[in-house]
Amino acid sequence: MNAEDSIVSGVAGRYATALFELAVDENAIDKVAGELAEIGKLIDESEDLTRLVRSPVFSADEQVRAMGAILEKAGITGITENFVKLTAKNRRLFALPGMIQGFRKLVAQHRGEVSAEVVSAHELSDDEVKDLSAALKASLGKDVHLHRSVDASLLGGLIVRVGSRMIDTSLRTKLNSLKIAMKEVG
Repeated sequence: MNAEDSIVSGVAGRYATALFELAVDENAIDKVAGELAEIGKLIDESEDLTRLVRSPVFSADEQVRAMGAILEKAGITGITENFVKLTAKNRRLFALPGMIQGFRKLVAQHRGEVSAEVVSAHELSDDEVKDLSAALKASLGKDVHLHRSVDASLLGGLIVRVGSRMIDTSLRTKLNSLKIAMKEVG
């Protein structure tokens, strides 16, 4: 068992590992990583694309044609285009978001980085991102690549996930804890 097996597993992990090995062989890690990030962003932003990716109602041919058109419009070609089309042809498009995440983890390991998922109540400023990155680097001893998202329901604070560890300083969680404590008292 190699180190990659502990990072990614399952169908998504096998596909991500195969794509990563191909990207290494073709010296195209950065290009593929950027294109996969763009595809992930497109999936996150479009309900219709999410439905296409997840729904078993669409045939493999329909998924291949639709993804081909989307990739062409986004300017995604080569290894990444072939990978996504193969995924659709093999009826594994539902696992594409997991494959993207697995590939991202493999790239981070290859570069000696650690990935951190950061959810904030509002968009973080450049200074806040820099301070958070520096604090995480000091704590972990490795460069940290932040994957940021915004969830206004947090009200304030952050949720930071690094591997299996999670730090939740959100105002929502603090208020819920206070609510539970007050119910126990009264």
